Amino acid sequence: MVDLSLLQSVSYIVGALGVCVAAVYYVMNLRITQKNQELMLKAQQQTLETRRIGIIENIGTRLISEEGMKRFFELMNYDFTDYADYVRKYGSETNVEATAKRVAQSNSYNNLGLMLRRRLVDIEELYDLGYSGVVYFWEKYRPVIEETRRRYSGRNYCRDMEYFAGEMLKYYRSMDPSFSVPKTFYKYDSSK
Repeated sequence: MVDLSLLQSVSYIVGALGVCVAAVYYVMNLRITQKNQELMLKAQQQTLETRRIGIIENIGTRLISEEGMKRFFELMNYDFTDYADYVRKYGSETNVEATAKRVAQSNSYNNLGLMLRRRLVDIEELYDLGYSGVVYFWEKYRPVIEETRRRYSGRNYCRDMEYFAGEMLKYYRSMDPSFSVPKTFYKYDSSK
């Protein structure tokens, strides 16, 4: 005959085993859930990275494509002495096409600068992708932009392009402390 105390001991052991099995099951479930969350987070990060790269490429295509480079060199070769001279030759009342080109270039650089300021991209990445022309563009058009700020648009006009140009200039100088933006830009200088 089975003793009542033996049955009671067996039921305690089975109960304890049930608690152990439940604990092991719970721990395994936690690990599986954690792994799934890590995989989902990784997938979300990859999606965000893909979108970020797509945005950079979309903006950048306008800058470093053949058409973008033609626009850049054309803009860099505009000849003006000050804001009044710029407006007379290339302003929206006399030369809509020239103004549209400058504004398109400014907006593209400004958008990349916004991404840089928000830390969606870093300066080395923008340099490696070929967007270093912002330094030259900013230096050439700085007087025009500053006067446009003063007269029409306020101090935030092209602020992210200015930030981008400043960070790119710092990056240039970190690689070559003697770097300075040439005043002749892309025109041949026979004195050198």
